[in-house]
Amino acid sequence: MEKVQTYDCTLRDGEQAEGISLSLEDKLRIARRLDDFGIDVIEGGFPASNPKDIAFFQELREHPLRHAKLAAFGSTCRKGTDPRDDPGLADLVASGAPVAAIVGKAWDKQVTRALQASLDENLRMIAESVAFLKDQGLEVVFDAEHFFDGYRSNRAYALECLAAASGAGADCIALCDTNGGSLPFFIEEAVAAAVDRFPGQLFAVHCHNDSGCAVANSLAAVRAGARSVQGTVNGYGERVGNADLLTVIADLQLKMGFDCVGADNLRQLTAVANYVAEVCTFSLWSHTPYAGSSAFAHKGGLHASAIARFPEAYEHTQPELVGNSTRMLVSELAGKASLAAKADLLGIDLTDHPEYIQSILDEVKQREAEGYSYEVADGSLALLIEGALGRYVPHFTLESFRVIVDDREDTGARAKDAQSEATIKVHVGDARFVATGEGVGPVGALSSALKLALASSYPQVAAMHLVDFKVRLLDESTGTDAITRVVITTTDGSSTWGTVGVSENIIEASWNALVDSLEYGLCRAGVPVRQGAGEGGAETWQS
Repeated sequence: MEKVQTYDCTLRDGEQAEGISLSLEDKLRIARRLDDFGIDVIEGGFPASNPKDIAFFQELREHPLRHAKLAAFGSTCRKGTDPRDDPGLADLVASGAPVAAIVGKAWDKQVTRALQASLDENLRMIAESVAFLKDQGLEVVFDAEHFFDGYRSNRAYALECLAAASGAGADCIALCDTNGGSLPFFIEEAVAAAVDRFPGQLFAVHCHNDSGCAVANSLAAVRAGARSVQGTVNGYGERVGNADLLTVIADLQLKMGFDCVGADNLRQLTAVANYVAEVCTFSLWSHTPYAGSSAFAHKGGLHASAIARFPEAYEHTQPELVGNSTRMLVSELAGKASLAAKADLLGIDLTDHPEYIQSILDEVKQREAEGYSYEVADGSLALLIEGALGRYVPHFTLESFRVIVDDREDTGARAKDAQSEATIKVHVGDARFVATGEGVGPVGALSSALKLALASSYPQVAAMHLVDFKVRLLDESTGTDAITRVVITTTDGSSTWGTVGVSENIIEASWNALVDSLEYGLCRAGVPVRQGAGEGGAETWQS
């Protein structure tokens, strides 16, 4: 199988989608999940453009990805500027990323109208920028912005832009359908012309979905000779989005005979789609090709009877190949396999306890019906499984908690600078602890108070900190009475884990997720449950 390079833009193009705002921890989690999936290049964003991206590149310099190469995104040098004096190119070099992706104009009208430069100056900017980055030892991807519009407007000049990049040593040239308005037959014609003009040059394709053809256009480009595909998970991106890289990967491997992430990793595709959707606080569209919950779902009647005898009649591929399942006929078996595999990743071997798998699966399904989601809540899932096996004993129990939020300094109807105070009463063995903590918000105050209450019994909690907090209303139509799902991400300084809580009361949902976060942290650290009173018996702290 011939290799097609996979290049993910979720952390740059995807984050530009309306409704998506990723924290530093979100970006790191997505990057590492895509790395595990087998993506070849992960574009991390604009280095030095904001503190979050600076920290992102710094973190991956210190703790590199295992498989994927990290790409830093920028543009060619500015008009009239030597690349050695261009701050944007200097930021790419300083980022520490081994790959630099720079965008440059390939449409003559863009050059003269938007850039307000001469056509020759644009060619200089492309060639000298690529050459400068190559001299710095970087792998260079040149994104030929609006290439297909340029090819349609002035074919000779669009190809000259490619010649400038290729001649300067670009490792890969990405042909971009920036407006998303091209159709597959035109994409195939233009890519074929570029491949024929520059033999031996690696070409990528970067498609937006404004005409609904981004996936088809990407496949057409590969058919014409491109051997790198760019896209985003679930098609997230500006306007109507980018090519869904997961769909492209599945089509290339299962339909066109190319190798992208390998057969074993392809079975993670559905899990990856759901994972990234949850981190972005979206629900994965149920009708998403390959990964959606409806992708291989069948109603009763003719389809059901046919599927039982001849699955190929209504399933274009085996759902197990992409980690999905035929919901009507084999979802129970597929669910068991998925649960066992997930448990194994969490360090829990269910092969010795097959009699528990179905009951655990039923409990997961029941909780999901109530609003829980375990895609990014490994900590809560691990506690659920261990509890079903009879091996999980809580490290503490709650007597009560109270949260007060007050704001006294402001005038008028709008409040600011509110402060929260939480008082918690918990039991560790036969000892009772009372603690009061403060925070900007109620969850921060609860976290502070709980850690104070547990500090003498379980000093390990001092190293555990909340790094992300997400809230989602599951039934917006009921307004303030809606079921609320809270997902918390916690770190102990060396690793992170997610936990989930669900309730009609946002504070209660937050508390449940918070309890799971500390309980899982103690369990994974192997901290035994304290049975007796701590030194001094019952104790009280004030923060």
